[in-house]
Amino acid sequence: MDHSTEQDPAITPFRIDIPQADLDDLRDRLARTRWPDELPGAGWDYGVALPYLKELVGYWADGYDWRAHEARLNGFPQFTTVIDGQRVHFLHVRSPEPDATPLIITHGWPSTVNDFVDIIGPLTDPRAHGGDPADAFHVVAPSVPGFAFSGPTREKGWNTGRIARAWAELMRRLGYERYGAQGGDFGAIVSPQLGRVAPEQVIGVHVNALADAAIATGPEELELLTAAEREQALANEAWWYGHSGYATQMSTRPQTVAYALNDSPAGQLAWNLEWFVDHDPTRTEQTPADRDAVLTNVSALWLTGTAGSAARLYREAGADGWGVRPEPSGVPTGVANFLGDHAIRGLAALSHRITHWSDIPAGGHFASLQAPDLLVDDVRGFFRTLR
Repeated sequence: MDHSTEQDPAITPFRIDIPQADLDDLRDRLARTRWPDELPGAGWDYGVALPYLKELVGYWADGYDWRAHEARLNGFPQFTTVIDGQRVHFLHVRSPEPDATPLIITHGWPSTVNDFVDIIGPLTDPRAHGGDPADAFHVVAPSVPGFAFSGPTREKGWNTGRIARAWAELMRRLGYERYGAQGGDFGAIVSPQLGRVAPEQVIGVHVNALADAAIATGPEELELLTAAEREQALANEAWWYGHSGYATQMSTRPQTVAYALNDSPAGQLAWNLEWFVDHDPTRTEQTPADRDAVLTNVSALWLTGTAGSAARLYREAGADGWGVRPEPSGVPTGVANFLGDHAIRGLAALSHRITHWSDIPAGGHFASLQAPDLLVDDVRGFFRTLR
């Protein structure tokens, strides 16, 4: 299908304003949660632990303040535009430094642009945050198609390549001819794809939580690794086997789980906790994601009815073939491997031109939530070499 005519170049200011009736309905549904039983002593071995979820649902209903987080998000300039037939919502925060480098940052699942509220200030205005003004960025942070205010998607095919092409068009509309890209989780797949589809525009790509460099696609790739890397790749594969149930479901039958996600906020929270670091509070070496941040992401998906739409990203990406190594990219790439991430440099080098690699023994998979200062420092250090 030719989508080239499905463009509306207009950029429209946007403000989040959830009707109070929707918040009242959410609170009512939380109060009427129909809880399952739990095996004695099961803890987290069978999934999200019942006492943990009950406490968090109680806080969501009676302690968490959506309006406060809505107001914080509304403190950033927000816009929508239509690209390739899809509404795209984005934050666009220009730096006070005139020579700042444009940077487009991409979240993953089950996140939203709320993941970036603690890093936008330091990235756009380092002078005000004790940094060097030469490290400033103009930040563009889109909501991934299908997620929250960019959702739902209306047709098949919104895979990572199509998202990357939409990002290239978004940056063109904003007047940015040369820019960097950053992302984690699915954003760590989309951002390098942007470098592949717009290599003349993307000066460099920085990623964290580089999901496609953790497991070898076959024995041939294992042979290319060092002994230590091979051992890690096999350990990663075993770990993923025990943690990938959610991804298998969404990459094959996302519509089936969408009914539950869209009908039960407690169920949606439990499903999202499968990947937020809160899913295993026994891993005390990682920095827990703030529960308000987790609930703001979950609330944004709930209040827009897009949890099912967001789940489809796995199906669209899976249609391209899980385990297929991305084509090599010539764009300089920096990797920040935080505590709990599983990227292996030997595998990453098969698809990326690695010019910067940091193993950071802190934070966690959602670095912008768990170690924002460390992430900002690494992003600055990488792009400093490219200016």
